[in-house]
Amino acid sequence: MRNYENLVIVKPTLTAEEIQASINAIEETITSNGGEIAARDTMGMRKLAYQIDKNERGYFHVIYYSAAPSAISEIERRFRINEELLRFVTIKYDTNREVAAWNQLVQKANKKTSLPEAEAKAETVEAATEEVAEAAAE
Repeated sequence: MRNYENLVIVKPTLTAEEIQASINAIEETITSNGGEIAARDTMGMRKLAYQIDKNERGYFHVIYYSAAPSAISEIERRFRINEELLRFVTIKYDTNREVAAWNQLVQKANKKTSLPEAEAKAETVEAATEEVAEAAAE
C-alpha cells in the first residue's frame, strides 16, 4: 500500500448538504477500492486562479489515504465521471522523504480537525466558569 493525497474542488453552486454528500461519496469511492483514509483537511470555499466552467470559486477538500497502486486508476476514473467535481489531483508519496512529509501532513490535518473540538470544549468550560462566578457574586 502506498500513500496518496487527493485534492478535490467541488462546484460552489451546491448547497452545504450537497457538498458534504459529494465529499462523502468521494471518500466512499476511496474506501470501496481498498483505501484507508488517514486524514481529511477541509479548506473551504476559495477563489480559483482562473474560471473553471464559469465558476470563480470552488470548495476545496484534501484527503490523505493509503491504497494499492492498482486502485488509483479506478478512483480517478470515478472522479472523472463525477460531474460535481471541477478538478482533482492525485499525488503519490513514494520515497522515504516523501513518506515522512506525508506523515507530517497527516498529523497537521488531524491536529487541525481536533482544534475546533478543543476550542469548543474550552469555550464550554469558560462559559460554565463565568456562570459559576456570576452565581457566586449574587
